[in-house]
Amino acid sequence: MKERILANLNVAFEAVVNNGMRSFLTALGIIFGVAAVISMLAIGNGAQQEILNQIKLVGVNNIVIEPVVEQKEEELASQSNIKEEQKKFSPGLTLADARSIAQIIPGIDRVSPEIVIETYVIRNGIRRSAKLVGVDPAYFNLSAFELSEGKHFNEDQMIKGTRVCVIGKSVSSRFFADTNPVGKMIKVGPHWLKVIGVLKERIYTEQSLENLGLRDFNMDIYTPVQTVLVNYKNRAALTQAQLKKANTNSGEEEGNTSSKAPSNYHQLDKLTVQVENSERLSATAEIISRMLKRRHYDVVDFEVTVPELLLKQQQKTKNIFNIVLGAIAGISLLVGGIGIMNIMLASVMERIKEIGLRISLGAQRSDVVLQFLFEAVMISISGGIIGVILGIVFAYLVSSFAEIPTIVSGISIFISFGVAASVGLIFGIAPARKAANQDPITSLRHE
Repeated sequence: MKERILANLNVAFEAVVNNGMRSFLTALGIIFGVAAVISMLAIGNGAQQEILNQIKLVGVNNIVIEPVVEQKEEELASQSNIKEEQKKFSPGLTLADARSIAQIIPGIDRVSPEIVIETYVIRNGIRRSAKLVGVDPAYFNLSAFELSEGKHFNEDQMIKGTRVCVIGKSVSSRFFADTNPVGKMIKVGPHWLKVIGVLKERIYTEQSLENLGLRDFNMDIYTPVQTVLVNYKNRAALTQAQLKKANTNSGEEEGNTSSKAPSNYHQLDKLTVQVENSERLSATAEIISRMLKRRHYDVVDFEVTVPELLLKQQQKTKNIFNIVLGAIAGISLLVGGIGIMNIMLASVMERIKEIGLRISLGAQRSDVVLQFLFEAVMISISGGIIGVILGIVFAYLVSSFAEIPTIVSGISIFISFGVAASVGLIFGIAPARKAANQDPITSLRHE
């Protein structure tokens, strides 16, 4: 039995090789079908991985609250409405809001305020612009930051407003290239801060930064939020200069004051809230929004967003798109299988005399069935191999020129290759049976 199978396999191999051009044209449908499946799955895997990386960047189960400085109205009914709107007062986004959210709303895991100051860094005669970020110790866990050296600042340093900082990897590489930065001093703006820790490098794409509105964390310098409020800037505190400016502006005409750019009165630049249960993200975001509106005297000068839900919705949209593309690729495989069947049926009509000769020399009908099945499967497998190579190449080209992340997985190669072999087997049955059912006498007389 084994010898017969090998003999039929050898005959099928010779037939495929001797008709190389026809075999290649027959396999074209399989080639492009497999290539399309692999490249589409690679794009889908890349999109999914990108979404997961973006979720890691913004943190899991996070709700982000950002201040809105300038309020815009679509339509103003009358001058009295303008005056009424001007009378409204809001303290802005403050540390008190952060404490209230943590204490009042149930199911809150962490709350992290954030103040970002555009400043400069000086060390050893090198000056560079950077961002000083005042945060809570919970910020690092909430945003999934990991230390490469040193330690985070603690609650005691947070309460006292100690002049310590944790620096990003790029700051460490630029200002402490030849030494360990932990324990060293670095001048940030007008004050010297002691470096107590260095964060691991965060790797992300420019597309992720643009989509999520994030900054390059590797060039940030992190210090306790109380340190920023005491030593750098506290927008919630009124200064003598601000009071003098307010008194001066009060005597000016409204036409002049309205043209001036609004100042940022918010104490915080961002407030991140982590919820214990992801199923309560939307409900908690709605409660926070209502609570802040009440605390801000019905002035909606803040924006509440849930990045993870937005990213998951984006992933859902991409999945639907990938399913559509996968279905198109599957249709290509189906068309390729039909092409194999048609060419093999035509091949049977061309080789009737050869079939009759084989049967008359002692070959059984099962031998003829195996020969034509082997030919169809060989064409499919060879087309599948070429398709796999082309699919990987297409995925690489898409990633290089279209700047779309792609990931070719072993599962996609296995599935597409298995489907290609199955297509050859399934669509090769009809031509094989037709060949085996030929009458040997009639076949020998066929011209």
